Amino acid sequence: MNFNSQRNAYGETLVELGKENKDIVALEADLGKSTMSIKFQQAYPERYFEMGIAEQNMASVAAGLACCGKIPFISSFAVFASGRAFDQIRQTISIGKLNVKICGSSSGLSDFGDGATHQDVEDLAIMRAIPNMTVLCPMDGNEAANAVKAMAEHQGPCYLRVNRASYDSITPEDKPFVIGQPIVMREGTDVVVFACGIMVLKALEAAEALKDEISVKVVNVSTLKPLNDEMIISLAKGCKGVVTAEEHNVLGGLGGAVAEALRRQCMPIEFIGVKDKFGCSAHNYDDLLNAYGLTAHSIVNAVRSIVG
Repeated sequence: MNFNSQRNAYGETLVELGKENKDIVALEADLGKSTMSIKFQQAYPERYFEMGIAEQNMASVAAGLACCGKIPFISSFAVFASGRAFDQIRQTISIGKLNVKICGSSSGLSDFGDGATHQDVEDLAIMRAIPNMTVLCPMDGNEAANAVKAMAEHQGPCYLRVNRASYDSITPEDKPFVIGQPIVMREGTDVVVFACGIMVLKALEAAEALKDEISVKVVNVSTLKPLNDEMIISLAKGCKGVVTAEEHNVLGGLGGAVAEALRRQCMPIEFIGVKDKFGCSAHNYDDLLNAYGLTAHSIVNAVRSIVG
C-alpha cells in the first residue's frame, strides 16, 4: 500500500502485523484518533489498552507485558512519549532491554496549531542518549510502514518518530527497512547532505536547485541509533564538507550524531535544524518550516557556504 501519511502507515501496518502475530498488543495515551493506533483497536479490541492521559503508567504496563512475552507498541505525541515517560522508559524498559516499541507521533513542528507544548524538537536527543534504545526517523509514509515492520522483528526497545503532516512518499512500497543502514538518495561529489524525516525531501529539492552549480549527494539517515559510523565516514570521504538537515534541535539530534561519527575527519559541517528554540503556533505547517529555516533554500545556502 502506498502511504502519504506516516500516521496512517503506523496504524495500518500495526493492524497488518497484529494479524500475523497474536503477541502484538497496542497501548495508547488518549490520542488514538491522532496517532492512528485506533485502527488496531478496531481490528483487535481485546489486544488494545486505552491508558488515558498517563504516559508513565502506559510505559510501565508495556514493560510488564513485554516481560510476559508480548510485543507492546505504545504511542502518544512525541513530546509526551519521550518526555513524560522518560523515567519509566529509562529505568525499566531500556535498562531491562525489554521488547517495547515506542511511537512518538506528531513530532517536530508538524502539530503546527498547538505550539511549543505539543511540538517536540528534543525527542531524538533524548532517545539517542538512552542506552539500548534504537532510534528511527523515516522520511515518508512508505518508509514508516516498513520501519514499523522492522521494529516488530527487532528484539529490544525502539523509538519511532512519526510526522503528523501528509505528503507524498518517494520510498518504494516494497523496499525493506534495514535498521542502521543509511540510503543514498542522490549521488554527488562536492557536498554531502545527511538528512532525516521530511528534511530528506527538502535536501533533494536543494540538490536539484544546485545541480548546475554544485554536485550534492543526499543521504537518508533514517536510523539515528545505531548510527553506521563507517558508512557515514565513507559517504563523506572526498567531499568538501557536510550539511545535516533535521526537523529537530540542532543540539543532540542528527547533526550531533553525524559530527560524532566524523569527529576525526576534520571537515566543515553545517547544521540545518531548529536553532535551540521551542516551536510556536502557526496557521499551517509550511509557515513553521519556513520560519525556522527548515527549507530547501536553507540547505542550498549551507551547501554554498561550504563550497564558497
